Formats: sequence, C-alpha cells, structure tokens
Amino acid sequence: MLLAQQLAAYAEWRSRLGDRIEGFRDWLADNELNDAQTDLRLGQLLDRLREDRLHVAFVAEFSRGKSELINAIFFADYGSRMLPSSAGRTTMCPTELMYDPAKPPCVELLPIETREGSAGVAEYRRFPDEWRSVPLDVASAEAMQEAMRHVSETVRVDRATAGRLGFDLDGEEAGALRADADGRVEIPRWRHAIINFPHPLLKQGLVILDTPGLNAIGTEPELTLSLLPNAHAVLFILAADTGVTQSDLAVWKAHVDAPSGRKKGRLVVLNKIDGQWDELKREAEIDAEIARQVDDCARILDLPAHRIFPVSAQKGLVAKINDDPALLARSRLPALEQALSGELIPARQEIVRDDSGSEFDELAARAAGLLESRLAGLREQLAELTELRGKNRGVVEYMMGKVRAEKEEFEVGLQRYYAVRSVFSALTNKLFAHLGLDSLRALTQSTRETMQEAAFSRQLSEAMANFFAVSREALEKSRGEVDEIHRMMEAIYRKFAVEHGLKLGSPARFSLLRYEKELDRLETWCDTHLNTMFQLLRHEKSHLTQKFFEEVAMQVRRAFEHANRHAEGWLKAIMAPMETQVREHQIRLKRRLESIRRIHQATDTLEERIEELTHVESTLTGQLAALAALVAGTRQALHAEVDADDQMVVNL
Repeated sequence: MLLAQQLAAYAEWRSRLGDRIEGFRDWLADNELNDAQTDLRLGQLLDRLREDRLHVAFVAEFSRGKSELINAIFFADYGSRMLPSSAGRTTMCPTELMYDPAKPPCVELLPIETREGSAGVAEYRRFPDEWRSVPLDVASAEAMQEAMRHVSETVRVDRATAGRLGFDLDGEEAGALRADADGRVEIPRWRHAIINFPHPLLKQGLVILDTPGLNAIGTEPELTLSLLPNAHAVLFILAADTGVTQSDLAVWKAHVDAPSGRKKGRLVVLNKIDGQWDELKREAEIDAEIARQVDDCARILDLPAHRIFPVSAQKGLVAKINDDPALLARSRLPALEQALSGELIPARQEIVRDDSGSEFDELAARAAGLLESRLAGLREQLAELTELRGKNRGVVEYMMGKVRAEKEEFEVGLQRYYAVRSVFSALTNKLFAHLGLDSLRALTQSTRETMQEAAFSRQLSEAMANFFAVSREALEKSRGEVDEIHRMMEAIYRKFAVEHGLKLGSPARFSLLRYEKELDRLETWCDTHLNTMFQLLRHEKSHLTQKFFEEVAMQVRRAFEHANRHAEGWLKAIMAPMETQVREHQIRLKRRLESIRRIHQATDTLEERIEELTHVESTLTGQLAALAALVAGTRQALHAEVDADDQMVVNL
C-alpha cells in the first residue's frame, strides 16, 4: 500500500537524520566543542525527531462512513473491521488512534462527566487516574473489536444534566439527542478516547483522529480549537447518496475549511459510490453520474474537483480482505491513498526539514566558529613564537608585554560585556513582564470577574474583545523587547568581532509572528462562535463565560506557554556563543602569556613549544575538515526526499 510505504520511508528518513545528528553531538563531545546549551538544544532536537507525529483527522456528520474508511485504509490487513462500523452512529466521542510504547495496548476513556469542570481534555491527559483503561488484546481480532466498541457507548441523563455537560438541547443538536418517554436524553458516555495500538503505521508516528458528527452530538473545545486545526491532513467525508447536506456544509465551514482559504491538507471524500453501481447501467453512465456529483460538491464547497475523491470504503475494505484487485480498483480507494500520502508526507517533511535544518545549521556554525577562532588564535601565537627564533631576551620581554597589554585591553572589554549582561538581564525581565504567564493570569482573572458581573450582553462582548486586545498588546510589547535585545546583541557581537577577533557571526533571531497569528485565529473563532449577537441573546451569561474560558482562554494560555518556552530557549541561544567565545579568548590569552613567560625563563623551550603548537594546528585543521564532512552528511540526510519505494533520493 502506497501510504504505508511512504510512512515507512518517512520514518526511515527521520531515523537516519536522527542518527546523523546524534553522531554530530557525540563528535562535539569527543572534541570538547560542546557546552551545556548546545547539548540541551541538540537533545531537544533529537527528542522532537523521535516524537514526531503525523496527524490525520477524519471529519463528517454521522452515517457518512468515517470508521469504515479508516478500517479500509489502515486496518484491512487484520481481515475484519477493527473500529465499530454499522448503520447509524458508531463513533460517539473524539477518538485518537496512536501508539505510545511506554503504555500497554489499551483503550483509554475519559468520562463525559469531566465536562462539568473547567479543565479541557489536554489538562486531563496529565492525570491518567481520571481515565478508564480497557486492556487491548492484540492477539485476538474479536477481543480488539469488543474493546474498541466502548467508543460507541451512550448513557441516558435528564435534560438538566445534559445541559450542564454542554449539549445544546434547544439548538441544532436537539434533533440528534434522542429523548425517551421519561424525557431522558441519550448522550455519549465518554468525552474522549485514546486507543493505544501497536499497529505498524501507528508505530511510525501516525495518529488517526476519528470524530463524531460535530453538529450532532456537541462540540468539544479540544477538537475544534486544537486537534483539527493542527492536523496535517483532514479528510472530510460525504455520502454519495445525499451529497452536501446543510448539516455537512455547516461542519465544513465551521470546522474544516481554513478561514484564510488555505486548501492544502484538506481532502473531501465522496463515500458510498457503490450505491451508484447499477447492473442496468453502462459503466460510462455510472462514471458520468459520479463525475456530476463530484462537480456539484466542488461547486458547493468552493474546492477544486481534483481534491474530491469518490470512493467506496466498504467495497475497498472487502477487496483488500479478499485480495480482489478488480474490486479494489473499482472502489477507487487507491487514488485516495495516493493523494493522502502525497499531501501528508511531503508537507510534514518540509516542516521537519525547515525546523531541524535551521537549528542544526546554527549549532554547526557555532562549532565551526569556535574551531576557527581557536585556529586563528593558535596561528597568531605560532607566528609570535616563530618570530622569536634567534631574538635576544629584550625582544621576548617586549613580546610578553605586548600580550599582557592585549590581555588587559580584553579585560577592559569584558567590563563592557558584563555591562551588556546587566542590560540583557533587565531587558529579559521586561520581556517576561509582557509575555509572562503572571500577566496573563491577572488578565484572565479580571476578565472573568468582569464577565461574571456584567449586567448586559454588550459588557460580555466588550470583556471578550478586551481580553484579546490586551493579549495582543502584550505580544506587541514583547516584540519590541525582542527587537531591542537582538539589536543590542548584534552590536556587541560586531564590536567584539572587530576589537578582539571573535568569530561570532550574527545572533539568532526570534519571532512572535506565529503566536500573533494564533491569537488572530482564536479571536476569529470566538467572534464566530461566542461573541455574536445571536449567542449573546440566546445563552445565559454563566454559560457563555464558562465556554469562553474553557474553549478560548485556555488556548490563549497554551499559546503564551509555548511563546515563553521558545523565548527562554532563544535568550539562552543568543548569549551562549558570546559566553563560549569570551571564555575561549580568555583561556587563549592566558596560554599565550604563559607560553612566552616560559620561553623568557628558558629559551631552549622555544622549539619545543613551536613543535607542540604545530601539532595542535594540524589537529585543529583535521577537526575542521571532519566537522565539514559531518555537516555535509547531515545536510545530505536532511535534504533527501522520501519516495514510495522507501529509497532515499538526494535533492541538494
């Protein structure tokens, strides 16, 4: 299967790249070119490569065949359906299929009652005892099917309880929430499910997200604000017998179609085309009918027709299980798999390549700069000692005085460096005063109090708008501090390079743009789903307040947490080259002075010292050549392309 081959090739590419970077880290340690900051950054880079995941989300209203499509694409090798798939609703809660080797195979289920609290699913992931765990017997297909059926479970509760748990009994969900004669409502038993399953594709980092019918059984904040927007590919499934219904269109516009119009990674599947197969029609007539449906879907969804894939998931699954190539071809499933692999793998590889490449290049440049600085200093010392051949004691004393003066001059420069460190510390404090979580907590608390005390809808609306305005202002002020820190470090880099010959290059850059865009995305979502006149008039103040803090403020906090971590890493990265080279220069000056002092005391050590330095020069030259080879090999691995035959194709 092409997708499986592509994923295996991508995993192999990632593994080879990780091996290269691991070798680079070991080489730095062996040659005393590493420091704590370099070790930390390389360790984090390797962790990111090892933990890299490819997220594919399947989205649709119920009864469109999502689970059957997942079975057909990923689990046909098991010879039966793994995920429950039957008429009506099967997946009742968002379900993630993944593999974590640190856990045993199991189905983890988060009770729906956790919705009554203010914590999101992401928070509950930190507390395993809140989840019910069902063992998964991977040796038995029947036992696995039974365990996975838990995602279909429902419970009946009274209307008040359903309302507290976030189900909209008076809106669009009302028709899908079944009430019995006693007025009790059927709702999902579980809020979220995680299936930890050692499937080969999941072992390679694939994560599959199976969603319930979003308009039918309630919207989970984690789903709409995090899991779906961050998925690398989203498959939106329609049914060929119904086309694009109003409910489908609402799901597409609200949860799948990117607000900016970005279509990459968004594929539409027109499922159940076997309903068009009619023995009384010619094949050309059937194809024409399917093509007409594709064109209609493309027009309604404002999507190119080539991004809509008519398939029969059920027939494709049967064809794979029975090894029936003709039926598989007629199901058109291979075309979807090829498109999915073509969208998913290259897009993710490009992201990983860009992130890993920039980090590696910076660390490699730092190592090369350190070696070149050592070599330049050594050659300067070697030239000084060579000039002393045959010279009298007075010349040696002059040379010693010259180096001592240079050392004193550098120590004067160090005072400027320490002053810069003091200013750097002050600017860092100002940066975190704006970007830090303490300020965000204060804003969150004041916004909550304002919303709770609001007497009119307008005050609620203004409080939500003010929350985003103040958050955005904090990012803007932080951007100013970041720019000032970068300008200051650029100036001091340049000054020490000119005055003392340090090989510093340019300081690393840092941008808050991704967090500004995330804030824009969250505000757009809020203005569409919460801060509207319809929502303000329809829902109680307490309901809107709770949804705002559960669904929006939590995501803003998460964005600020990430921004803080990245800012801390950048601040360490921007100071580390300076600290390393200043320390190196100090050591080098001390050694030069000590060397000339020894020669002054005993001139017969001059030739020995010259020979010793010549040997060190040869070692440094060899280290530079070895580093260049390591860097070239890593870049070659980094820029290798993945193909379906699991072959690495170099693309430099």
